[in-house]
Amino acid sequence: MTANVKPSVIPIAERGYATPDVLVSTTWVWERRADPSVRVIESDEDLLLYHTGHIPGAVKLDWITDLNDPLIRDYLDRDRMQALLRAKGISRDTTVVFYGDKNNWWACYAFWVLKLFGLENLKVMDGGRLLWEKEGRELSTETPAYPQGDITVSSREDKRIRAFRDQVLAHSAGKGQLVDVRSPEEFRGERMHMPDYPNEGAVRGGHIPGARSIPWAKAVDPDSHTFKTAAALRNLYQDENGLAPDGDTIAYCRIGERSSHTWFVLTYLLGFKQVRNYDGSWTEWGNSVGVPIEKP
Repeated sequence: MTANVKPSVIPIAERGYATPDVLVSTTWVWERRADPSVRVIESDEDLLLYHTGHIPGAVKLDWITDLNDPLIRDYLDRDRMQALLRAKGISRDTTVVFYGDKNNWWACYAFWVLKLFGLENLKVMDGGRLLWEKEGRELSTETPAYPQGDITVSSREDKRIRAFRDQVLAHSAGKGQLVDVRSPEEFRGERMHMPDYPNEGAVRGGHIPGARSIPWAKAVDPDSHTFKTAAALRNLYQDENGLAPDGDTIAYCRIGERSSHTWFVLTYLLGFKQVRNYDGSWTEWGNSVGVPIEKP
């Protein structure tokens, strides 16, 4: 495969991030595609995309069937998460690298879910699937199989990086930092969902009182699909929207996928001290009895 135009990419180490080693480049992944100590995981919104071609050696993580409890709207417990990761050949010393479509929406979402279980050796491939394809790198349709891993997973701990409805209600009432990462049309209540998506059930449109509208995609360079520099991100979140790095911050969207991307940016690239993802998001808030909304 050859690419017509390879986008210009600023090296990760030169972008001024608070925690640069949480990101790896496409070249880093290519050079380690056969390294048994590295497990590359593709997590896409399009659940069929992996089977059309993926990074050689990468395994698939289905955000619906793999990460979620089939009976309640919540994530797996410790034992099931440990079994899932071991089945994908992940051991105690494995470096796990996520990538995916949609500028790494679901890669960051999977990263965030695994962080609920205390996993540390996690990274995201900067630029995701789109950059890999633009650079003309090889894709494989072979589904790899790995020996059973031996990773040990902690019990899930939600309170550090996850927010629930009542916590968000108190946060809003107390004028805490709230970031609505949806489109401006969703924020204003003109749309109940993203363009080209079905209405997913919210009966009210608008936003949580006090929330700032900072669409998630503003954190990404549109040409390379990589994260913008720390200086550009500080200008967006701090200078233009007044977020304080030492403030308690909650991000939300529709079901928590886009807001996990913003959670990743604020936490690891800008070094904000306390950021939580409200994964109930507008699907829950817009349907809840007794909670306020705002519209322009």
